[in-house]
Amino acid sequence: MAYRRGGFVLTPPSILIFSISMLLALLAMLIRYAHAPVPIINGSNVFDVLAIAYVLLTIGVLFRGI
Repeated sequence: MAYRRGGFVLTPPSILIFSISMLLALLAMLIRYAHAPVPIINGSNVFDVLAIAYVLLTIGVLFRGI
């Protein structure tokens, strides 16, 4: 069910978008707090990965069918 407020129609993101954003967010938290070694992501760009996860989730909510 879509939620309408002030011209925006908010829809729930698809399962795929939600899963990818949750995976990225959990990966960023594991690197930051558990110091888990990940070959592609180091400690200096954890915030970037978390920001990408949030932007992906926001896109999934704002655009219908994504």
